[in-house]
Amino acid sequence: MNFYMPVKLYAEENCVTRHAAELASMGKNALIVTGKSSARRCGAFYDVTGALEKYGVSWVEFAKVEENPSVETVMSAAELGIREGTDFVIGIGGGSPMDAAKAIALMIKHPDKDWTYLYDGSQDSSTIPIAEIPTTAGTGSEVTAVSVLTRHDKHAKGSIPHRIFAQLALIDGKYVAQAPAGILANTTMDALAHLYESYIHSKATDYSRMCAEAGIRIWARSKDVILGKREAVPEDFMNMMNASAIAGMAIAHTATSLPHALSYRLTYSANMAHGKACGYFLPGYLREADPRDVSHILAIAGFESIDELEAYYEKTCGRDDVPKEILEETIREVASNEAKCKLPPYKVDEDLIRRIVYGK
Repeated sequence: MNFYMPVKLYAEENCVTRHAAELASMGKNALIVTGKSSARRCGAFYDVTGALEKYGVSWVEFAKVEENPSVETVMSAAELGIREGTDFVIGIGGGSPMDAAKAIALMIKHPDKDWTYLYDGSQDSSTIPIAEIPTTAGTGSEVTAVSVLTRHDKHAKGSIPHRIFAQLALIDGKYVAQAPAGILANTTMDALAHLYESYIHSKATDYSRMCAEAGIRIWARSKDVILGKREAVPEDFMNMMNASAIAGMAIAHTATSLPHALSYRLTYSANMAHGKACGYFLPGYLREADPRDVSHILAIAGFESIDELEAYYEKTCGRDDVPKEILEETIREVASNEAKCKLPPYKVDEDLIRRIVYGK
């Protein structure tokens, strides 16, 4: 067993301001990678630029990262960073900007390479320095080595083979305080999927399960907020962010499993939010696992049964009717992927995947 978590993480109120000097010390000219507007709406963008300017660090902004970022977007941002002479990258946002920031930092480090370098795992994975500031409570990308990108040429999304950790993560619950209820539901469902998939995994160890169990306990503290049973307080938002980060630590050691593998087709072809797509398959995944393990992790989160988890998902995220052709396509894709089929701690074949997908 090994436990490796190289990201230096701070999680506290006014985190960026408190650690402005450390953030600014990462370079002389930052490329700030964001989505179109969320980083500004939540205030994280202004905290970051204020921190940089206080210490005389210049910056350039790339604010064009779409949901499920594409290879083309990564290359466009890298070209900007190279042209402007940036020497570190700051990702601000949910999983899309933070995942993109890792890939962008890789390509800036290797300016003579084209986009195919992203998918050549035999090549050098070194990057310019990376800082990540999450503004959603689901992805955990700030502490994982994963960068999930969309390949429009293949009509699919998936992780690049390079393992890329940030050097610094700055986590502040205030950045999710104004998030709509639907965003909180979908992103916290993603965090729960990370935690459950990591625990029920062929690569699970005592150390990874330590993270998963801790993350589930923290996640459960704010479950009633997501259900609409009580109003949130600032501590809830910090709990959501911490649960997401710890879930990221868990999957950094195991990877995700079948619910995530199955979800990618739904996000690409059915335009379903990522966390919601993972939650779509989570009950079916748990029904195939050891009942003792499942009962244990359900109880930590305050669920009495898989049916209660499924009811929670339907109440908070909703359950869309997905066209059968999309479900059949994702079944074929995952069933034919030997590596994906080795992720669960139980034998996987197409019949089992069908039971997960259709609940039969």
